Amino acid sequence: MLSRRSLLLAPAATLIASQAQAAGPLKVAYVYVSPVGDAGWTFQHELGRRAVDAALGAAVKTSFVENVEEGADAERVIRKLATDGNDLIFTTSFGYMNPTLKVAQQFPSKKFEHATGYKRAANVATYSARFYEGRYAAGVLAGRMSKTGVFGYIAAFPIPEVLQGINAFTLGARSVNPKAVTKVVWTSSWFDPGKERAAADTLIAGGADVVTHHTDSTAVAQAAEEKGAFSIAYNSDQSKYGPKTCLTAVTHNWNEYYIGRVKAAIAGTWKSGDVWGGVKEGMTKLAPYNAAVPEAVRKDVDGVMAAIGAGSRRPFAGPIADQDGKTKVAAGQALADKDIAEMKWFVDGVQGKV
Repeated sequence: MLSRRSLLLAPAATLIASQAQAAGPLKVAYVYVSPVGDAGWTFQHELGRRAVDAALGAAVKTSFVENVEEGADAERVIRKLATDGNDLIFTTSFGYMNPTLKVAQQFPSKKFEHATGYKRAANVATYSARFYEGRYAAGVLAGRMSKTGVFGYIAAFPIPEVLQGINAFTLGARSVNPKAVTKVVWTSSWFDPGKERAAADTLIAGGADVVTHHTDSTAVAQAAEEKGAFSIAYNSDQSKYGPKTCLTAVTHNWNEYYIGRVKAAIAGTWKSGDVWGGVKEGMTKLAPYNAAVPEAVRKDVDGVMAAIGAGSRRPFAGPIADQDGKTKVAAGQALADKDIAEMKWFVDGVQGKV
């Protein structure tokens, strides 16, 4: 696995400028699964693209295609971007994995990077963040703020990345309320505001007084605000959509990663590899707390985040049992990265099916 330090160390700005003048700007493209909007998964990647423009100026020419469905449509778009002369292409959704690999085989001189995937090639790198670390801390916050001990979780697809978040959130909540339960509703879509809102309404009506999500829109925060329930947003700070009830958000920061990888491509030092950064690397954070969160709770959650960043607290440290009561992680042990990356089960306390 490439170290974050090696990724972010870059040549001096003067060298980058001279290289750009000699060869022309590096053409970089991004493929987004949902509309850019002003919050959400795609918006955070778009902020990273804008950060590249701001940092590298004339040395780079970036573009993006938004709202691209996973599957055949993604393959068509990625191939078109490669044909159009883009040198480095970032594909930012799990379902783009196989289309990215297929196109990369046809364009061996081009560089590709796939977010949240696990298949690589000489010209295909993968990258993701340990979103589950922020989810664990968010669970602690939910556990402290809830009166019912019932939480709602609106999720897109039962892939490991999503299951990690649901499990970590539940474990965090249960660290402060051992009887807490998390009810899961699947939307089978990364971005469907109508389904997300309907799921949030159903969960709140069923007793959840804190809802969160692994979907791309702001619908959950808006629904919770209207119903008077707390929400914990995902991807972006969504406090403006829930000014009274959105407690915080588990946020993603791709800016430094994208700048570092584009610099490496310009310098000729780009290599395929895998990056999985978390709280320590600043890729996963919590948004500012809502005024409704007491100071003592803020300090508690901040302490959890600091401990995770320092490595002294691991969200998937045992003892952990699954839904059937079977021990998955013994006391004194913790899940290895490989087991976390391949997670296909729910912890005790989750109500739902994988």
